[in-house]
Amino acid sequence: MLITLLVSIAVISLISVFLSLLMVIADATIGNYGVVKITINEGIRDLEVLGGQPLLRSLQQEGIFIPSACGGRGSCGLCKVKVVEGGGEYLPTELPFISEEERAQQIRLSCQVKVKNDIAIEIPEELFYVKEFSTTVEKIRNLTHDIKEVTLRLIDPGEITIKAGQYIQFVVPEYEDLDEEVYRAYSVASPPGDATHVELEIRLVPGGICTTYVHEHLKEGDTVTINGPYGDFYLRESDAPIIFIAGGSGMAPIKSILLDMEKNANPRSAQYFFGARSKRDLFLLDEMKALESSIPNFSFVPALSEPLGEDNWEGEVGLITDVVRKNVSDAQASEAYLCGSPGMIDACIKVLTDLGVSEDRIFYDKF
Repeated sequence: MLITLLVSIAVISLISVFLSLLMVIADATIGNYGVVKITINEGIRDLEVLGGQPLLRSLQQEGIFIPSACGGRGSCGLCKVKVVEGGGEYLPTELPFISEEERAQQIRLSCQVKVKNDIAIEIPEELFYVKEFSTTVEKIRNLTHDIKEVTLRLIDPGEITIKAGQYIQFVVPEYEDLDEEVYRAYSVASPPGDATHVELEIRLVPGGICTTYVHEHLKEGDTVTINGPYGDFYLRESDAPIIFIAGGSGMAPIKSILLDMEKNANPRSAQYFFGARSKRDLFLLDEMKALESSIPNFSFVPALSEPLGEDNWEGEVGLITDVVRKNVSDAQASEAYLCGSPGMIDACIKVLTDLGVSEDRIFYDKF
């Protein structure tokens, strides 16, 4: 009986291998779709590309960059475009990110739509102005045990126009087992007034393709390709009091916004709540202290959720949501700007709405 079971398993394994081989052969032969046409915004721009690739990558190769935080793996839901015709049926991988309203409007994830035939799409016109930049790594600095500050100097083009709070896409080249370049999104930490540099704060994620590359392989003097800028996470023009909330590398866009406020002598009242686990996860404390002195009506409130005994911490303790609830009393007139993990942001949105902040006045980037 055991021999029969083993033979059955071996046969099933051989059949699986055979079917997988057939799929590879089919994709290379039957799946050779030839040259197909991508019509963008009713003919404002037409592209001829080799069929068979995801729409996201086909557009990238033609110099049109659709925002994507996950590099095309279908896990961030950012790379949305309207597919007017030729996109085929929705894939199960798209549906968690597409609302019923978006589905009715034919919104798709461009990383999941394979270009097999002529296709017509619509994208925001500002994406035509996103550029690719060649840069040099000017400086790498350790901010914490798992966050590096990477300063890039632009080479070609030599300047970038960016709003404080926006992000760029970092191109990771082939390395180790990575057999093709991938894109990852990172918020810009440098002030927008410095058009010749882009500063990033990159936290090491175990197994992360880009973060591993940056932390273990990237060196000063290396050449890095980026594209951008992207995003609508920037300070709105109003007189409303501001509540900033961030954790980890979510510091980056908030820092950029604060530096811009400093430069422009922005008089708006602002509180910045920054959450970390223990003292070793805090960084840029001196810079934030200096900004408290140079920006009118600004206060920085760091908090530790699990301070260690040796931290000798005398500041706020607890989850950042609890610290916000404790220190913010009446927030109905406020705007809030959040950057961090999806879980943290969702929890903060609940607290802020409980405190009276209208959801249409809560802005965030989930990375």
